[in-house]
Amino acid sequence: MSTLKGVMVGAGYFSQFHAEAWQRSDLASIVAICDQEPAKAKKIAQIYGIPRVYTDAIQMFSKEQPDFVDIVTPPKSHYSLIAQALELGIPVMCQKPLADTFEEVQEIVSLLENHPNVRFMVHENWRFQPWYRELRALKEQGVLGEKIFHLAFRMRTGDGWGENAYKDRQPYFREMPRLLVHETGVHFVDTFRYLEGEIEEVYAQLRTLNQGIKGEDSGLILFNFASGATGLFDASRYNEPYHNNPRFTFGQMLIEGDAGSVQLDNEGYLWIKPLGKAPYKHPFEPSLEGVSGDSVFACLNHFANNLISGEEFETCMEDYLKTLQVVEAIYRSQKEGKKIALEKVFN
Repeated sequence: MSTLKGVMVGAGYFSQFHAEAWQRSDLASIVAICDQEPAKAKKIAQIYGIPRVYTDAIQMFSKEQPDFVDIVTPPKSHYSLIAQALELGIPVMCQKPLADTFEEVQEIVSLLENHPNVRFMVHENWRFQPWYRELRALKEQGVLGEKIFHLAFRMRTGDGWGENAYKDRQPYFREMPRLLVHETGVHFVDTFRYLEGEIEEVYAQLRTLNQGIKGEDSGLILFNFASGATGLFDASRYNEPYHNNPRFTFGQMLIEGDAGSVQLDNEGYLWIKPLGKAPYKHPFEPSLEGVSGDSVFACLNHFANNLISGEEFETCMEDYLKTLQVVEAIYRSQKEGKKIALEKVFN
């Protein structure tokens, strides 16, 4: 299998996780990194052995002629960077949120339609967390039975209270007009879709508990799936969890079916409760490397492997657009105070 030559754009907080994962990959290597602040790019390059540093993306694309670009910048820069790469025929993997608004997402969709032969994938690493891959395998093996009744996730990160909320890690969170769902909840929408299929209806109640920020930081969201299952996302970035590492699994999940249930705990372990029998721990060990079960590494390798093989990406634009449509319906539900059917909004 050939080794791909990649470049990265962006040297902010999350870039370290991309650079570290690429450093371990046998499928690709990063030969250059670009950031408007050269000190940031030089720091990441030095730590993770990236040979060259740039401050101009077009210059980097032209000189390096990479097999792909990994975009790890804030959403406002995504459109122009994607457009530049597509014009040069460079395959793209781009971090989420893909854009600040759904209208901007549609502009990116148009860009991709004008360059149908250039590969594109959204970096959505949540579904690559190993416990979700295992949960889906258990579901397909019939451990939960023939029919799924309900999926629920409870999230408490505790990084959003007080005057200094988010400042240490990602201070721009404070200024985002849409926060909880747009930045974090999108992960869970995509994961719910990965586990149970398409979402047909949503109902949302969102709140801003920290009055020092602009966007919502707490919410209850109900989902109705095409399969007949229901879902619940119960989340707060304000209140704290009862465990020490909230950013490992970000909370607890429960999936219930007609033969029993499976629970994901805070340490990434899975507990199975067959109906009429005692619960037991599933023999599954989550990885402690990297981020959240080494999900960034798994996501990057999926991109590289499918770029080489020609197979479709799990989070290609066509698929991920469905996730973003659900996110948009959630905000519409909050605004209108009622249940929203996606078919009526987007078809």
